[in-house]
Amino acid sequence: MIEIDDVPDLVDPVVIAAFEGWNDAADGASSVIDHLMTVWGGRVVAALDPEDFYDFQVNRPIVGTDARGHRSITWPSTQIAVASPPGLDRDVILVRGIEPNLRWRQFCAELLATIDDLGGQLVVTLGALLADTPHTRPIPVSGTATEPDLVDRLKLETSSYEGPTGIVGVFQDACGKLDIPAVSYWAAVPHYVAQPPCPKATLALLGQLEDLLEVSIPLGDLPEDAKAWERGVDELAEEDEDVADYVRSLEETRDTADLPEASGEAIAREFERYLRRRGEGGPL
Repeated sequence: MIEIDDVPDLVDPVVIAAFEGWNDAADGASSVIDHLMTVWGGRVVAALDPEDFYDFQVNRPIVGTDARGHRSITWPSTQIAVASPPGLDRDVILVRGIEPNLRWRQFCAELLATIDDLGGQLVVTLGALLADTPHTRPIPVSGTATEPDLVDRLKLETSSYEGPTGIVGVFQDACGKLDIPAVSYWAAVPHYVAQPPCPKATLALLGQLEDLLEVSIPLGDLPEDAKAWERGVDELAEEDEDVADYVRSLEETRDTADLPEASGEAIAREFERYLRRRGEGGPL
């Protein structure tokens, strides 16, 4: 059992979860939780016991110095936080952790039991994967859901992927088996710039959350960080003609595939986000 700090009754809470590791190319997904913890003032209320789920020779504890100057050890774990975002008529449960090395089914069961204790109504998992996509174009985000009405309402798709999966896939499956509504968003990170961070991927996932929650999320320095990241990759590509040619071929493929969408739903979604920010006094 996970011990939970005293938490007042939450209002129709939605769960947003991300895990470091195989599901988190360039830290694109876990960085979303870090950002939301900051801008929404998240408060950690529970953590899973790392002894049950982590191989400490794979995910080693970190030794450091705390605020009082004492040496301390931080163990790998998965933390659960709560937040009450301004402008949103429901609370949020934020889950940020590391993909476990052991007992994945038990891990999911304990996590979902805690979410149930906190009253979670909808689970949103975030992931990031490496893909053949150019850094110069918007980061593609794919979405799936466990229930047909969510698929229809959010205009998602039923996943047809077959192959190895990570804790995000297992957690999504566990939600489905317990009839917990769940949505999963995945950002596609250019595989030739796989090293973290990738603020452009984080920004793309935040955009999907804004659409889902119908709220404007403060973005802080992320837009400028994303532009700086893109400029930096431009400079690297210019130094290698083979890379530059490869990027151009990816751009041509992407532009051809995106022509129908560019004139329809994608533009409409961006315009809706603009109107929300304008209506809430956010930056134009």
